[in-house]
Amino acid sequence: MTHLEEELKELKQQVTKMFVLVHSQLEKSYLSLQNLDKDIAHEILMTEKRVNALELKIDLDCENYLALYNPVAVDLRYVLAVLKINSNLERIGDIAEGIARFVIDSSTTFSNELIMHTHTNQMFDVSLKMIQDAEDAFINEDTSLARIVFKQDVILDNININANNNIINFIKNNPDDLEQCLHILSTIRKLERVGDQAKNIAEEIIFYIEAKVIKHSRKL
Repeated sequence: MTHLEEELKELKQQVTKMFVLVHSQLEKSYLSLQNLDKDIAHEILMTEKRVNALELKIDLDCENYLALYNPVAVDLRYVLAVLKINSNLERIGDIAEGIARFVIDSSTTFSNELIMHTHTNQMFDVSLKMIQDAEDAFINEDTSLARIVFKQDVILDNININANNNIINFIKNNPDDLEQCLHILSTIRKLERVGDQAKNIAEEIIFYIEAKVIKHSRKL
């Protein structure tokens, strides 16, 4: 293995580590929300520092690689894609941190009925699956798996579209739960953005493997 190949392998390992870390953050935010577990929520806030530090390291590694090796073709596309994927993953970490802050600020346990009624539980499940599929697509260079992410995002979009009506109907029957309804609505909006970030990652995977720019394109 050449030194250049070793550098690319190390970069891939770092990005995979970022995927795992961010997936764990979002998963913990779900657990903390379900159980109003403020300890887990505070753990997410502390771990966010690691997410930010890893993002900076990956960015620096990409910049050094570009400066030292002047890559072309697929290697250049790969590094450019990694820069964007890294940014998208860091934003998902920010979203998990935002949900954790809702838990810390909440004075009462979130109603399971509310979580089910608004399909927030389904949004978490789909979001986590999208991140996992994007990671697998990245590791295995599998564009067919990357394209599945786009289909999953439709589920999140539909739940988000119906969120206002679902929240309003719940408040009518549970007026005392207004505060947590607002937190859940904000969580739904954040999870919809997780889907957007995962979709962006899938686009970058397709870009570096197939040399196709599909952003803003309906043909996938």
